[in-house]
Amino acid sequence: MRSLILLLIQVVALISLFTNSLALADTLNTCPPGMVMISGGTFKMGADDSGFEEERGAENVTVSSFCIDKYEVTNAQFTEFINATKYVTVAQCPLSKEQFPDLSDEERLPGSLVFQMPKPGVKQVQLLSWWHWTPDANWQHPFGSDSTIVGKENYPVVHIAYQDALAYAQWAGKSLPTEAQWEYAARGGLDSATYTWGNQYSVKKANTWQGIFPFFNTKADGYIGIAPVGSFPANGYGLYDITGNVWEWTSDLFNYRSPTSQISRGSVNPTGPGKSFDPKKATEIALHVIKGGSYLCAPNYCSRYRPAARESQSPDTGTTHIGFRLVKNLN
Repeated sequence: MRSLILLLIQVVALISLFTNSLALADTLNTCPPGMVMISGGTFKMGADDSGFEEERGAENVTVSSFCIDKYEVTNAQFTEFINATKYVTVAQCPLSKEQFPDLSDEERLPGSLVFQMPKPGVKQVQLLSWWHWTPDANWQHPFGSDSTIVGKENYPVVHIAYQDALAYAQWAGKSLPTEAQWEYAARGGLDSATYTWGNQYSVKKANTWQGIFPFFNTKADGYIGIAPVGSFPANGYGLYDITGNVWEWTSDLFNYRSPTSQISRGSVNPTGPGKSFDPKKATEIALHVIKGGSYLCAPNYCSRYRPAARESQSPDTGTTHIGFRLVKNLN
């Protein structure tokens, strides 16, 4: 009789354990619509053989499970946010007289940086001269007042400064990914692979620049500029446009030496350095990491359409090739 009672107790305990495990699994595997569940794990972050100093110091990093947007945030989604909150983006505000005392009132008008290809026949230009400050350029008018996003609701929203992305994230009940989360998700399970799809570059896998930047683009991938989200194959985790199309903000500050050498909280769920540093940019502004490259990245310029690739960006600047996607942490 006693052995039977003990057996029953063990059975009840096993049933309870199994039920709790299922409940936990259901909790962990439930992501909001439009998001993908990324199971936690350990991966090698960075790349020692890429030729880029800021990617070196690769080491194993562990992240917990999280949800991440399947697509980059679109114009349609950002419109919903604006309609609900009446938020005004950084590009829609005039430049501060205190921050830019030497600029005239006209030079401080609202606007943003817009890419312009050099005129046909031009064979040499100064570095970054393809960026033009354009009055009234913003998320609704990507190339200035005469442009529109009508008919481009499914394109990624651009001209998004860091605080714009944060404001949207707070409204959506989500957050910007850490660099570790972003890179882990971007790899799609292919740890240490050069690209999100493997080690061989392919123009058909992502929206990048084909030809000699910035002079001509052959459009071999089907697009000259930004493409609608989901136009290219997903990576191994079902994420679209994690390579190319538009750069994506992360929550981490940028450190030049390596993605992990200045990590503030160890190699488990790292949150980046406490202070930014980029010797290429003499500024006291805290620079953030952007990831993924964009439609302007070419083999002869940028070439940062790789999971390990990273670039620094001033948080108060949006351009025609910077957007974002969000995560939802499960703890």
